[in-house]
Amino acid sequence: MTVPLALTMGEPAGIGGEITLLAWLQRAEARLPPFFVLDDPVRLERLATGLGWTVPVRPIASPEAAVGVFAQALPVLPLPQAIQAVAGRPDPANAAAVIAAVTTAVSLVAAGRAAALVTNPIQKEALYAAGFRHPGHTEFLAELAGGVMPVMMLACPELRVVLVTIHQPLREALAALTTERIVATGRIAAAGLARDFAIARPRLAVAGLNPHAGEHGTLGREEIDIIAPAAAELRAAGIAASDPAPADTLFHAEARRRYDAVLCMYHDQGLIPLKTIDFAGGVNVTLGLPFVRTSPDHGTALDIAGSGKADPRSLIAALRLAGETATCRAAQPS
Repeated sequence: MTVPLALTMGEPAGIGGEITLLAWLQRAEARLPPFFVLDDPVRLERLATGLGWTVPVRPIASPEAAVGVFAQALPVLPLPQAIQAVAGRPDPANAAAVIAAVTTAVSLVAAGRAAALVTNPIQKEALYAAGFRHPGHTEFLAELAGGVMPVMMLACPELRVVLVTIHQPLREALAALTTERIVATGRIAAAGLARDFAIARPRLAVAGLNPHAGEHGTLGREEIDIIAPAAAELRAAGIAASDPAPADTLFHAEARRRYDAVLCMYHDQGLIPLKTIDFAGGVNVTLGLPFVRTSPDHGTALDIAGSGKADPRSLIAALRLAGETATCRAAQPS
């Protein structure tokens, strides 16, 4: 790639810095595309030295310098923090830097100076304490992109799940489930699979909500009244979408061969099977944005931050997938 990926710092008291350093150390065997991180280079140098890792950190003046630097050093676009982060102890004083990393990275991707956005995990409680008003990364990025509808997809080599409702209490998620929302999610999912994954005719499995997909209404009518009409509307639009199917039979190996992604009605319906299949290698992908965004499918892991025990495989997968999807998207006719 001639244009690097932009990686945000995430919560500086979490494991984001560690997995960033480890991803750079494993760049050759993982065949990672060039990336730069928006972070404090002094912080990363101290972290690497404290963990005994030989990672040369190179501040860069612009994203364009990252590709030439990447083979020899970790390129860092400097972004100072208010106070020195303490592992495992998030401080709202650094919230401005965490948010600035995201907004700056988005602007660089929008300007074509970075190929895609990869975000390290944030600690939402620390951001909330500083006045952050979004439920999470996904919703914040949607606002930065002009108020588009974001769709969260979690992906690993064996499974892709797309969430109709995202970060809501279960009671609120069920109340928010409508035919219109399922159709909009399905349309964005199909378009994203075609544009970013080169799947010419995406096949969507549609999960039911109730046990046994409602048993023809005896265990709930959501499948009849809400989900089946949405599946029919997607098919009428030329999208291969199944009728609502029992979720307990959708995720085994044989079933996974019959579709390209599953439309899941609520957060845990999709994340439990994906994390069971590939806990370390799952990637969070935001569909519906005018740019490519991926993220590790895990949190800040404050309990092990600073110990050197963090597993970088999900970040490595997120970086690799960001490069692949950005290349695929760039190859599509405009």
